[in-house]
Amino acid sequence: MKNFLKYTLATISGIIITSILFFIVLLASLSALVASGNKPVTITDNSILILKAGVTIPDRGNQNPLAALDLFNMTLTQSPGLNEILQNIEKASVDRKIKGILIENGLLSTGWATTEEVRNAIKNFRSTGKFVISYSDYILTQECYYLSTAADKIYINPGSMVEFKGLSSEIMFYKNALEKIGVEVQVTRHGKFKGAVEPFILNKLSDENRSQIKDYAGSIWKQVIKDISESRGIPVEELNRIADNLDGNIAARAFETKLVDGLMYRDALIDTLKSLSGIGANKDINFVSMTKYTKVPDPHKSISVKNKIAVVYAEGTIVTGKGNENNIGGNYYADIIRQQRKDTTVKAIVLRVNSPGGSAIASDIMWRELELASKVKPVVVSMGNYAASGGYFISAPATKIYANPTTISGSIGVFGLIPNAGKLLEQKLGLTTEVVNTNKNSDFPSIYRPMNSYEKEMMQISIEQIYSDFVNKVASGRNMTAHAVDSIGQGRVWSGTSAQKIGLIDSIGGLYDAIKGAAQLAAIRIYSIRELPVLEDPYVKLLTQLSGEIRINILKKELGESVKYYNMVQEIRDLSGIQARLPFFLELR
Repeated sequence: MKNFLKYTLATISGIIITSILFFIVLLASLSALVASGNKPVTITDNSILILKAGVTIPDRGNQNPLAALDLFNMTLTQSPGLNEILQNIEKASVDRKIKGILIENGLLSTGWATTEEVRNAIKNFRSTGKFVISYSDYILTQECYYLSTAADKIYINPGSMVEFKGLSSEIMFYKNALEKIGVEVQVTRHGKFKGAVEPFILNKLSDENRSQIKDYAGSIWKQVIKDISESRGIPVEELNRIADNLDGNIAARAFETKLVDGLMYRDALIDTLKSLSGIGANKDINFVSMTKYTKVPDPHKSISVKNKIAVVYAEGTIVTGKGNENNIGGNYYADIIRQQRKDTTVKAIVLRVNSPGGSAIASDIMWRELELASKVKPVVVSMGNYAASGGYFISAPATKIYANPTTISGSIGVFGLIPNAGKLLEQKLGLTTEVVNTNKNSDFPSIYRPMNSYEKEMMQISIEQIYSDFVNKVASGRNMTAHAVDSIGQGRVWSGTSAQKIGLIDSIGGLYDAIKGAAQLAAIRIYSIRELPVLEDPYVKLLTQLSGEIRINILKKELGESVKYYNMVQEIRDLSGIQARLPFFLELR
């Protein structure tokens, strides 16, 4: 018995010691990866910069090492943000070591406005006389094709295809499914176009929602084919005919209709790039990734300048409290904006908004600080793929608003959702509840019973009050009447092009245009950029978020593109309070 206990204790001790040693080795390895990733790098002559398209591009690059960690291969593969991509393309345009750019196309959605900003940067790069080549091994998606039309040449694999078919918006309805499991969603809203609630109460699109989707999708498509027509020299009517006939689905037909410039395998692409770069046939091409090029010092960048422009990246759903790096915490961002308002070295604030909205209260908290800031210094908003509902609410007090033609904006409206799961709990699960109240409505709101008429009335009053406040604040910020805002409000969604026509934005332009506009408003020529929120120290991240980040990366590896549906369920689960946001998970493809 003694020997058994001794061996058992020794085994347990060995497991504990081994686990501790493994953790120390893992932490040391991660630290080494982080340290190696932060060193400045140099590149050789005749290099080609690689632009990965058809991937997720956040507005701001995530320097958190765990977000880029491939635990299975122990490598760091960071995804550059839009800010880094735009900076790199501009830097490469004057870098004598960079001969050109190769666009490597993927399969994921980037977002039309983000794609448009990168496309404009590519056009500016080409104006310096350097080459840009686009290539696809598999499917050249519509977003990637739009980007690729800014290149000198577009090549695809002979067995590939070009997805060119027009835009489609697919809406999923949950009403019947919820009824089957005994859940009723009780909706209170203002705005006949507030389509976010329709999946819970209808089986099909309302006429108003169908109309607005058709309008903004049509506006975005019109802008896309206009740009493609100018770049490719194909009339708009012919492009629509090609889209109607799905001519891009067959590589040979895509070539015949001039959608692409050639069909070639990768070896022929390599030979073409060598020729363009002036590299000998027997030498290797010096490809440079965006992540690596970010670490190449920019000789033209101002390091220590007294005048600063604060660029605040507000990306994700607007939530209460501090939030996290994947959403916009109302209190946290309000604190950031307050600090920049009080900092005399900050001459202007640029708020980059890429949000479908969210909590109405959190939006209002941010609005207040932006309103105060706009009274003492220029506040400029740059809208990304989305800046709607709550995302527009926080934009309203800006001195000037920029958006891309393909930005989705507006959606001035609010709604509230209270599920009634009483039938699910009692009839399906056999669970019953009994409530003891001290007052008539002490248990309001309750998910165990339907709202009574008085509760519905109070909810509607609350919604109307918030909507009225929303409209008045937009009217004040945009120098419009409340009646005019209400007429273009009602929850209706607008493209960037349409938003400019009706006065919801001031100018068409991207992030860099907004920064330059802010400098002009502040009357400064030389300035440095302060990017916010401040990113946490990577070593702190290693210690505080190791398990969470690894779990997310494992989910991504296992679920692939389907991980977005998992994230949707998580977002619905966390939804609470009165909301000012777009229809759920709006995606044009």
